[in-house]
Amino acid sequence: MKLKKWSTRPGDHVEHIGAHGDAGGAPLDIHTTSSSQGLQFTRSKLLGLNPHAPIAEEHDATNYSSLWWTKVRLALREPLAEFFGTMILVLFGDGSVAQVLLGANDRTAPGGDGYGGYQSISWGWAIGVMLGVYVAGDSGAYLNPAITFTNCLLRKLPWRRFPIYFLAQFLGGLVAAGIIYANYVNDINAFEGHGIRTVPPSPTATAGIFCTYPKSYMTKASMFFSEFIASTILMFVIFALKDDTNNGVSSGGGNWFPLGLFFLVFGIGACFGVETGYAINLARDFGPRLMSYALGYGHEVWSAGGYYFWIPMVAPFCGCAFGGILYDAFVYTGPSPLNTEWLGLKDVLHPGRAIQERIRVQKQEGIV
Repeated sequence: MKLKKWSTRPGDHVEHIGAHGDAGGAPLDIHTTSSSQGLQFTRSKLLGLNPHAPIAEEHDATNYSSLWWTKVRLALREPLAEFFGTMILVLFGDGSVAQVLLGANDRTAPGGDGYGGYQSISWGWAIGVMLGVYVAGDSGAYLNPAITFTNCLLRKLPWRRFPIYFLAQFLGGLVAAGIIYANYVNDINAFEGHGIRTVPPSPTATAGIFCTYPKSYMTKASMFFSEFIASTILMFVIFALKDDTNNGVSSGGGNWFPLGLFFLVFGIGACFGVETGYAINLARDFGPRLMSYALGYGHEVWSAGGYYFWIPMVAPFCGCAFGGILYDAFVYTGPSPLNTEWLGLKDVLHPGRAIQERIRVQKQEGIV
């Protein structure tokens, strides 16, 4: 599919660009309106995005670009994609937890033994991630601040996009948790008692629907390592799936990537989920945790597990960065700081020069 740089009025400057942002084709016109310039300023200077929003050539917006919502939608195209992609992820994930927990031992369920078990939760999160990636294709479908951070660190994603992507992902998780609560509030009241809201290790706790809580016997080091190793595996395999130069198997990019990600997340849940609930994503844990606090679960959402809440915020960043570094150091042969002189450590001594060179390459490739 070809993408087109979007302009706000017929007759504005429009160029065709490839699916990866490379310039190609001649400009159709050289006139630019103040409205177009305002959109480009908003995207580039205020939001840190590419001045030109991606739009499919067959969906050229210039015929109805004077509509105010068209301008808003195009200005926020990538953040909206991250918001809705993360929202879909958490809706399916938290929804599966809610159904398994609240429907446990329900004799009215098919089979008379509740609405699913632990593997149902693995299915829910894996399906949520896969569908979220399909929803958020225009933005790169990062759906996880730690993955976004690692792509800024080791790939060509501009650092200035990190804040708006982070905010969109966080809000997506927050809103999704609110939707799940609204959908299951009657079941929660029936399970815990009307108006009663508790967190683990209470035997009737429902706070675990929204965010993760560790086993009571876990030490802080074990909690951190559990999230760290799961996040390391997540990022290492994602880089492998997206590595078109990895010729050992068919390329994991394109339409096969979401399916590969489905199996990856399902496997992490099936193999590394029992100790801490495999948050591996700040947006999927902190946003819903904050929502559960606002909905009446109290300060225990922060103090439970010896103030465990900070671990699923920090460990995924450490684990994803480490997983990305491992892949680039031992497998990847493409452009990466680790594939430069002194494994990229030379750039640490001259950060200004390294940043200027990075921006120059990004501009040359049409990324910024």
